[in-house]
Amino acid sequence: MTAGPTDVPVLLDLTDGVATITLNRPDAMNSLDIATKELLLETVTQVAADPAARCVVLTGTGRAFCTGQDLKEHIQLLDNGGSDALFTTVDQHYNPIVTALAAIEKPVIAAVNGVAAGAGASLAFACDLRILADTAGFNLAFANVALSCDTGASYHLPLLVGRAKAMELLYFPRTVKAAEALELGLATSVVAADSFADEVASVAARLAAGPTVALGAMRRSVSYAAGVTFTEALELESAMMTKTGATADHRAAVAAFVAKEKPVFEGR
Repeated sequence: MTAGPTDVPVLLDLTDGVATITLNRPDAMNSLDIATKELLLETVTQVAADPAARCVVLTGTGRAFCTGQDLKEHIQLLDNGGSDALFTTVDQHYNPIVTALAAIEKPVIAAVNGVAAGAGASLAFACDLRILADTAGFNLAFANVALSCDTGASYHLPLLVGRAKAMELLYFPRTVKAAEALELGLATSVVAADSFADEVASVAARLAAGPTVALGAMRRSVSYAAGVTFTEALELESAMMTKTGATADHRAAVAAFVAKEKPVFEGR
């Protein structure tokens, strides 16, 4: 992905239904200082509420997707006795960001252009699809700085790879390169770096042209089912079927099926 204005740490582009959120601190490996976290939360919240955004892509500029907490800022806060700012950031920033990202009722793609470490990996795991450049990788680096995991890693990582592998990756941080990430289920697909942008654009366009309400209902249902009983999951499935059955896209799709035509979805 190409870099944008260097003074804006998070960029937003909305084109043809695809909202691309780009972390834009390439010189800092797209690490997350307070200003970036605040703008990222604002941007994710904005696209979640925008009906023109029918698919969301989260990516980064330069060599990294996101390397998590900005440790330079972290050290400055430690040196200045700013323990409150250090550890309230989980409740004030990281938890709200990943909650907003996970709650978006439309498809969300992590376009992992480079290394995703710490909270950066956690953010990618909260997305529905993770398209990796073949030069990218994940690192659950928390133990290396003597911190616990955050930004939803304890929830999403075991869902993707199982508890045993999740604990291994957390206890013994290392860079999981793209090919292994695909084998483990951390990546949806791996693409040559020179084809990466085209592949992300193709997948995002396909999702943005889909039945947005139905796709969002699927996302909500799958997330909900991870933490409830089977009966409770069925209850939400029923509610989502009622919701999607009332959409214009459903009516158009049924009519197109009967007419043996390809449906055109409007996202409503």
